[in-house]
Amino acid sequence: MYRHILIPTDGSELAEHGVTNGLALAKSLGAKVSVIVVEEPFDWHRFSEITKRPPEEFRRYAEQSKQDAKSVLDRTANAAKQAGVACETIHVESAQPYQAIIATATDNGCDLIVMSSHGRSGLAGILIGSVTNKVLTHTKTPVLVCH
Repeated sequence: MYRHILIPTDGSELAEHGVTNGLALAKSLGAKVSVIVVEEPFDWHRFSEITKRPPEEFRRYAEQSKQDAKSVLDRTANAAKQAGVACETIHVESAQPYQAIIATATDNGCDLIVMSSHGRSGLAGILIGSVTNKVLTHTKTPVLVCH
C-alpha cells in the first residue's frame, strides 16, 4: 500500500496530531517517513527599514526560527526512532508552504501526505486559507487529513 509518507509539521500542537497519526500509520504499514518543516522567508532588510530596528534583531529572529525548525525536526525524528520508523527530515524555505510540501512529496516519491487541519469551513476557511486546504486542492498525491 503506502511505502513513503510525507508528514508536514510546524511543531504546533495541532501539527503534532498529524505527526503522531502519520508515524502510527507508517509503523503499521512498514513505511518510511519524510518529515518537512517549511519556513516562510523573512525579509528582514525591508522590515528593518520600515520599523527602524537594527538588522541584527531580525537576523537573530531568523536564526531562532531556524533553530526552532531544527528542534521540531529532531523531536520528530526521535519519535520516529522510538516507533521504529525510518525517518528523513527536511527543512525548506518557501513563501508558499503548500507548494513546497507538494514539490517535496513529488521529488521524494512519497505516495501519501499526512497532515493536520483545524477543519474550518465556510467563511473562516476562506479567510484563513489553510495550507492543508491548498495542498488538498493542488496535489495529485493522496492526502490523509487528521482533524
